Amino acid sequence: MNSKKLVNTVAGCADDALAGLVACNPNLQLLQGHRVALRSDLDSLKGRVALLSGGGSGHEPAHAGFIGKGMLTGVIAGAVFTSPAVGSILAAIRAVAQAGTVGTLLIVKNYTGDRLNFGLAREQAQAEGIPVEMVVIGDDSAFTVLKKAGRRGLCGTVLIHKVAGALAEAGVGLEEITNRVSVVAKAMGTLGVSLSSCSVPGSRPTFELSQDEVELGLGIHGEAGVCRIKMASANEIVTLMLDHMTASSNVSHVPVQSGSSVVLMVNNLGGLSFLEVGIIADAAVRTLEGRGVKIARALVGTFMSALEMPGISLTLLLVDEPLLKLIDAETTASAWPNVAKVSVTGRKRTRAAPAEPLEAPNSTVAEGLALKRVVLVMERVCTTLLGLEEHLNALDRAAGDGDCGTTHSRAARAIQGWLKEGPPPASPAQLLSRLSLLLLEKMGGSSGALYGLFLTAAAQPLKAKTDLPAWSAAMDAGLEAMQKYGKAAPGDRTMLDSLWAAGQELQAWKNPGANLFQVLTKAVQSAEAAAQATKNMEAGAGRASYISSAKLDQPDPGAVAVAAILRTILEVLQSQGV
Repeated sequence: MNSKKLVNTVAGCADDALAGLVACNPNLQLLQGHRVALRSDLDSLKGRVALLSGGGSGHEPAHAGFIGKGMLTGVIAGAVFTSPAVGSILAAIRAVAQAGTVGTLLIVKNYTGDRLNFGLAREQAQAEGIPVEMVVIGDDSAFTVLKKAGRRGLCGTVLIHKVAGALAEAGVGLEEITNRVSVVAKAMGTLGVSLSSCSVPGSRPTFELSQDEVELGLGIHGEAGVCRIKMASANEIVTLMLDHMTASSNVSHVPVQSGSSVVLMVNNLGGLSFLEVGIIADAAVRTLEGRGVKIARALVGTFMSALEMPGISLTLLLVDEPLLKLIDAETTASAWPNVAKVSVTGRKRTRAAPAEPLEAPNSTVAEGLALKRVVLVMERVCTTLLGLEEHLNALDRAAGDGDCGTTHSRAARAIQGWLKEGPPPASPAQLLSRLSLLLLEKMGGSSGALYGLFLTAAAQPLKAKTDLPAWSAAMDAGLEAMQKYGKAAPGDRTMLDSLWAAGQELQAWKNPGANLFQVLTKAVQSAEAAAQATKNMEAGAGRASYISSAKLDQPDPGAVAVAAILRTILEVLQSQGV
């Protein structure tokens, strides 16, 4: 079965993609009649060297994303994963020559079709008297034994674009640029890994991988790699890649060792999430620095893709200060990242967190029966939530992401850990404030934020008094904060429904002579009834509000959790004879 692609036509997708880039970038122009993009300010290049590159489409943002001042002059694009036509390459060479450039350097990845077509265009241009040189880039570090075809051209080619572009912008001549980038190309290596293949528009994936397999050392055209390895963690995969790239037994290795200074490129092959790319970048930096390698610059993003391939490539380029200045030189190319011109290694990466506000001087620790009661209530609440984890998750799967129980269990374990560190504060206001901070930090999700809001606001009325009217006022303050920031209201099928029902009953605590347990019992019963009633409600807030009401036939898990917490508090207090 062919994979789905958002294209107009299979035959025209490469033209449409290049046209879209040019349409959105005033610094680019198309060469009429050819799949060629050029700088729109060609006339400003008179007397300088032009840089042309290209290859098959499907590697975006390469290569046209790297056209601009300080990088490429133009790009010739082929169909997806297909070398560009000789006629278009020659037309691009003629166009930059007619603009008054003093020579053209063709930067070509080491693939047979690219070498042949760019090489033939070069020969024809030279026959017309146009000075043209060509460098073939092979930075693949996958093969331990050198193949006759040589190393494949991969993402390291983008670094050659950058170095050559900086030299050309500085007015360096064609021969010197050619010689210098040829030296640079020998000081770098790239290795890719993928979780699965990609598919050319209109075609099926080029290879299949089982769920526990990863392809190592693959190219950028969907071709298989040098071997398949078992799926492992990001740390393990990155370590394996760097080991392979730098092993002296590997004929295509990069001679990186302790004390080396490198530019690191972490390149998304097209289909990985930003989350995964960040994890891999972190692993690469930690692993290299752990080996004594200095990372002068780290470039992270999508530079040379293979359509939607869910994979990554790592590129290492050995650098010294003169070469680093060329990497840092200004460019207007849209796909080149805006990277700070400072070393990654040696930079302070953390800042001390602000100190927590000091507690009031009269703060004391609850002792005796009061301490046991507070601790027992919290321990029982934690036990209740842990026991409800699967039930709450099951309820949440119908209307959310199925993690309500997990989130509450995370909160319970955080409270258990906190209690082991020492006794809780005696002051109810400080107790609720501490719990608020703990849940905001450890619980996560919208539930953590809502509980944090509720407890923070509820703590305020308890600073002056802790009698029953004050506890009723605390409930009012918590409910008001939840509604203000959570934008939910009673009847919206959320945890607020249970709390609101309980809060209405707790108003009776404001009356003289109110009985603690009679009022609290009614409050718990009302909360439980409200939780059950949510199964008949249409959600007005939260993720459930995006689900059809016809599919919501179970009570809201947040409301169920709140009712269970209140029930546990009541039962513990009754057992203690408060």
